[in-house]
Amino acid sequence: MTEAPRTGATAAPAAFPATGAGSTAVPEPSTDELVRQAAEQISRLVRDELALARAEMTQKGKRAGVGAGLLGGGGVAALYGVAALLTAVVLALALVVPAWLAALIVAVVLFAVAGVLALLGRKRVKQATPPVPEETVRSVKADIDEVKGRAQR
Repeated sequence: MTEAPRTGATAAPAAFPATGAGSTAVPEPSTDELVRQAAEQISRLVRDELALARAEMTQKGKRAGVGAGLLGGGGVAALYGVAALLTAVVLALALVVPAWLAALIVAVVLFAVAGVLALLGRKRVKQATPPVPEETVRSVKADIDEVKGRAQR
């Protein structure tokens, strides 16, 4: 297969006829070309906004999961605290020796750990709510305002 030799100059596309030698006027794109470009841009914008929403929801889901895990950890620590407190009561009643005091100290420490874990978990869950992609909503509103602004020109 042989190709036709190329010259250094390129011909103007059929959609943009030449306006004359030495003219610097930029050809105006046709209406169908503008509509096609707008459709492509809107499609790309929607895909990008959906990707942003997906990423934001994934991040919030992870935060909620960590918070729920911390709340669960606090519950487990509280359960051990109750067990240790009950052990302290049993030891205090069964034997009148200092072993109950040790069990009581362990129970207090476990309750303190449970409280800290519960507060941390609550904070993480609050950070993840409301489960709305806020960044994406702001971005979409800004896009709509931009389109409205350009349409009014």
